[in-house]
Amino acid sequence: MNAISPPAGDTGASVVRAMGLSSGYAGTPAVQDIDLAVHAGEVVVLLGANGAGKSTTLLTLAGELTPMAGSVEVLGLGARRGLDYRARRGLGYLTEGRCVFMELTGWENLRLGRGPAERALEFFPELEPHLAKRAGLLSGGQQQMLALGRILAARPRLVLADELSLGLAPIIVRRLLAVLRAAADGGTAVVLVEQHVHQALGIADRGYVLHRGRVVMSGSGAELRARASEIAAHYISGEA
Repeated sequence: MNAISPPAGDTGASVVRAMGLSSGYAGTPAVQDIDLAVHAGEVVVLLGANGAGKSTTLLTLAGELTPMAGSVEVLGLGARRGLDYRARRGLGYLTEGRCVFMELTGWENLRLGRGPAERALEFFPELEPHLAKRAGLLSGGQQQMLALGRILAARPRLVLADELSLGLAPIIVRRLLAVLRAAADGGTAVVLVEQHVHQALGIADRGYVLHRGRVVMSGSGAELRARASEIAAHYISGEA
């Protein structure tokens, strides 16, 4: 498995920076007063129970939601620039679920990406024997490898990954997370929403814990692993 080459022109500056960010739907905030930063080469994980605001945060960083308050800058672009602009600047966004075209073959899915199809196989060589099949016939793990490989083939500056491991076996989760870590080691910034807390913190440089739309804990991956019981409390409904 090879790491992605560092993005051209990367200086290690913040790829994502949000200050006092509030965002939500139909005038109702789902996240409030979020401060976060992500630098090139970092994996930053967002943790929290369902409904904590993790996916809303990613949608706002992607440019799909416009902030209600505060400021956000992603890849040098302000809040008025949407997902299409951010994608052209080097954003790869893996949404929750399976981001593949089920009726197309694996090869066809890869060729729809911005990078060479063969480059995806540098990360997931085990896919090659299955790429002539329709994506809908692949296992859930293979579909997720296909989607992530297509994104990484383009050498993105930033990857946003929402629930990468949803419904997958632990061995597949470890494989996917290792590839994301390799991408970060090559210079890509990664923001990861993940329910496998221990595994995610094992590859993360830093993390934020959200509860009811607010950041309630933050720290390095090692610091947050040492506070696992406190993190678990925020997954229990009704606890602050």
